[in-house]
Amino acid sequence: MIKKILIGLVLVVVGLVGLVAVVSLVSPTDFAVEREVVVNKPKDEVFAYAKLLKNQNDWGPWFKQDPAMMQEYTGTDGTPGFTSKWVSQEVGSGEQEIKRIVEGERIETELRFTAPFESKADCYITTEAVGENQTKVKWGFKSSMPRPMNLLTLVMDMDAAIGKDFEDGLASLKSILETK
Repeated sequence: MIKKILIGLVLVVVGLVGLVAVVSLVSPTDFAVEREVVVNKPKDEVFAYAKLLKNQNDWGPWFKQDPAMMQEYTGTDGTPGFTSKWVSQEVGSGEQEIKRIVEGERIETELRFTAPFESKADCYITTEAVGENQTKVKWGFKSSMPRPMNLLTLVMDMDAAIGKDFEDGLASLKSILETK
């Protein structure tokens, strides 16, 4: 009798593991988040401000969550290779490096998170003139989760979770630039 119960339990566990494996294999591993805002300032002025990573201390939502965040910079801000590192009890630790700049149009960075988990994301900010003194700013990133961690995307809406932070950051960016 006990042997049959144990065999049944083993079969249930094997079945659950198999189900998790199959769902993980068919679930997406990649995700992307993008938000935009129109800033009532000329494109050149918006881009000049946005390309400096140190300025994210003023408008980035995560920097506001932990004013005691420790930061370290290497390189020349606003140029490829510049790196901003942070350590925070509130928002974790990591670094952001400028990888590529298309002057006046696009800033590409790589985010490397080290705590509370390790992860990478490719980020970008673009600027587009939509009027004489209006600039559309897009802020986004693309990342992936390895299997079976990708199962989190089934229960957590990454776009909604991260998108709200992007919206808050862009609202701060707009406010700062429009009051300059």
